[in-house]
Formats: sequence, C-alpha cells, structure tokens
Amino acid sequence: MRIWNERLPDVPLTLVAVSAAEAYEALRGPDADAGFVRLPVDRDDLSAIPLYTETTVVVIPKDHVMAAVEEVSAEDLADEIVLHPLDDVFDWETPPGRPAYERPATTADAIELVAAGIGLLVVPQSLARLHHRKDLTYRPVTGVPESRVALSWPQEETTDLVETFIGIVRGRTVNSTRGRSQTPPQPKTKRPTTGGAQRKPASGKTSARSGGKPSRGGSGAPKGAKRGKPRRRS
Repeated sequence: MRIWNERLPDVPLTLVAVSAAEAYEALRGPDADAGFVRLPVDRDDLSAIPLYTETTVVVIPKDHVMAAVEEVSAEDLADEIVLHPLDDVFDWETPPGRPAYERPATTADAIELVAAGIGLLVVPQSLARLHHRKDLTYRPVTGVPESRVALSWPQEETTDLVETFIGIVRGRTVNSTRGRSQTPPQPKTKRPTTGGAQRKPASGKTSARSGGKPSRGGSGAPKGAKRGKPRRRS
C-alpha cells in the first residue's frame, strides 16, 4: 500500500478482506482486480504467482502442556482432539489427532472451541494471528501440510495497473521496465498532486483494486484492493 501510494498517488488502492472460500469468486466477479489467495489456483481462468509458504501452527490454550515447548510434531498430536473446520485450508490425507464428534463450520468457530477446551486446531500462522485471543497461544508443527500463498488475477484482464501492482508485490523498483508507474503526464506548470485515500483492510484474504481502469484481485489468509472508479476486480 505504501509503495503504491508513493508511485501512483492519484490512483486509490482499496483493500478488501474476504474469506478463503470467497476469494476466487471475488476475482472472477466485479469485486476485486487482484488478490492474495492460497494455492492451488484454477489456471483455466486465473493467473497466479507463488509468493511464500506459511508456517503451520497448532492453536492451544495458554495453560496447555504444549505451551511449554517451542515446537511440536504431528505425532505429538496423536492423542489430542484436533478440530477440522469445514473451511479448513489444508488438503489433508489424514488429519492429525483424534477427530471431534462434529466438524465446526468455520475456523472462527473452531477457535472458540479451542478456548472452551474442546480440542486443538492446526492452521496456517496467519489465521492463528487473525483469530488471536488472550487465553490462547500457538506453536509451530512439523510433519503436517503447509499452505502456499500466491498473488492471483483474472487471465483476461492483465491491465497496466494490475501489471504495476504485480511489480510492486514482487519487489520491482520504479526504474525497472515492468515496474514503472502508469501515471498520466502532468502539465509542467502544475504542482504535484498528493496521494489518494485508502480503506482499512478486513481479514482473511485480500483483493486489490486501483483507480482508473481497475485491475482485479487475502484469505484467509490470507487481501485485495479496489481502484478509484472500479471496472472490475483487482
């Protein structure tokens, strides 16, 4: 957001938080020009650039015995009830631990059950932070799947603004060929304009849109942005 506002001060970028389940529909519809999503991505109509792999953690009560160690393994969870919410972002072959009688509808519901002492929850670290509670903590887990995060956008709409956003996310400098800002020329006699407004992001996943002709595009884990007068998603 900071770099975008520095390079394109006249093109507002709005972050929109959506759930992991809603992220792809937001990208395919008019709600986002580009977005941070969890792999895998359907490459039939979406483009994606892998960015990083998240640490997997187990969410536990602060007074749980595992809170005394720095890291746990999947085997350490074997005798524990491990909650498996319906919106789980992992593609488990066999979830660790013992299953609960019922699967919680959402990760947020599962967090409440962990706080109530019903079981534990294995999630990407960003979701543990998103649903942070003072009575809960988390520890890294080995021997379990990891979640990969990517920047995604609709294949048919790789506009100049989306290309600029991709360049910023990938760390291109303003002088690189593909990272140059697509700003309209300004009359020499005018003083430079100042930056545009930004909205406070929600959680989970995000999509991004920019002003002018929109480019399309968080869940979970994990955000997106809208442009000034949006055309479509970013």
